[in-house]
Amino acid sequence: VARFWVCAAAAGFFLAFLVLQSHFCDSPVLRNFAFRISWKTERILYRLDVDWPKQSEYFTGATFCVGVDSLNGLVYIAQRGDNIPKVLVFTEDGYFLRSWNYTVDTPHGMFAASTLLEQSIWITDVGSGSYGHTIKKYNSFGDLVQILGTPGKKGTGLNPLQFDSPAELYVEDTGDIYIVDGDGGLNNRLIKLSQDFMILWLHGENGTGPAKFNIPHSITVDSAGRVWVADRGNKRIQVFDKDTGEWLGAWNSCFTEEGPSSVRFTPDGKYLIVAQLNLSRLSIVAAPPVGSIGDCSVISTIQLADQVLPHLLEVDRKTGAIYVAEIGAKQVQKYTPLNSYLSSFGS
Repeated sequence: VARFWVCAAAAGFFLAFLVLQSHFCDSPVLRNFAFRISWKTERILYRLDVDWPKQSEYFTGATFCVGVDSLNGLVYIAQRGDNIPKVLVFTEDGYFLRSWNYTVDTPHGMFAASTLLEQSIWITDVGSGSYGHTIKKYNSFGDLVQILGTPGKKGTGLNPLQFDSPAELYVEDTGDIYIVDGDGGLNNRLIKLSQDFMILWLHGENGTGPAKFNIPHSITVDSAGRVWVADRGNKRIQVFDKDTGEWLGAWNSCFTEEGPSSVRFTPDGKYLIVAQLNLSRLSIVAAPPVGSIGDCSVISTIQLADQVLPHLLEVDRKTGAIYVAEIGAKQVQKYTPLNSYLSSFGS
């Protein structure tokens, strides 16, 4: 009898799930989300903010990257396409502010690096036009402030500095810049520049060994002075000392299905958020203690719908919200920390 009721309850749950799935798939709001049953217990740390942005009609191209100015509450989004605005600016609440297109050819990565005196956004450009193969700094209204690289010319040179399809960058509060140069181009390089754009150290070989790369695609820096690189083609994350460039180790076991496409830390430094493009998956990975790299440990995952394709992401350093640029879905989505997790940011 007991077995009968267990089986009946399971069948009832499955039928209820089918009804709910059928109902939600007819919803224009939730049609693009995947519904999956998982018997694996995971910590649920984030929820999708379905009200962000308020005006999604401004997404008119493939959204490749997102930058968050947590100091001023601004979210920048870069998209690709013909005869469309390449950069969109929203508030963190999702309200559209403005767009611009000046000197942006084919955006790939971006980073908001504002101070109390300046609002700025850096963009890596992989285009073949007159402003391609460069890394450019703009103010919030799209005025061009600085160009790194040789506009319109790809190359491997260091003096003058040249790029070939620079993937992403990370700018510290000190003004030091970390660049991964090589989204399938001539270069597979990790470069650190000083605030006056002098090369401080460099790793620049293609390969599978330590400090060698195959499509270094994303980069971030933690509070312990470690540089984390998504070595996408080698299906691993490599770690370096930010001051010396010394190789500290690698995570080789977490990304055997597909290499990581984006890496960012949560504000409390406890977790690394990792995107995998073709798996349409975000993983929340426990950060290792200072002095150790160890093996990666996935705490939780966010499985997106098939073909959403999360390319690059950014984390708001104040609120902990995750913004994901999805080139398949042609949108940016926002995930906010649950209250129980959010309270830990202030501790």
